[in-house]
Amino acid sequence: MLKEAIARYGKPEIFNTDQGSEFTAKEFVKILEENEIQISMDGKGRALDNIFVERLWRSVKYEYIYLSNPGSGKELYDGLTEYFRLYNTERLHQSLEYKTPSEVYMTAA
Repeated sequence: MLKEAIARYGKPEIFNTDQGSEFTAKEFVKILEENEIQISMDGKGRALDNIFVERLWRSVKYEYIYLSNPGSGKELYDGLTEYFRLYNTERLHQSLEYKTPSEVYMTAA
């Protein structure tokens, strides 16, 4: 899956993870090293390391899950696909100076 993601989206300079076993597995780390991707791991027990992901999932829950209450895995998948499209391309973010994540990403790229 990691190889396919790199092939599809290109390789990042840095791959940041928590210290979960899947991210420290030899095969996983080997792919990062072969692609000269720097590895950054969050410290154990550091609540602030996950603040951005926690904020994202709070938005997902309150703006999609609780309002839509998808009735099947397919509905959930389709709904999340649409939600993330809107979240990244249409929803303005105060923390990004009222730009979309896509606008900020494309400007940086």
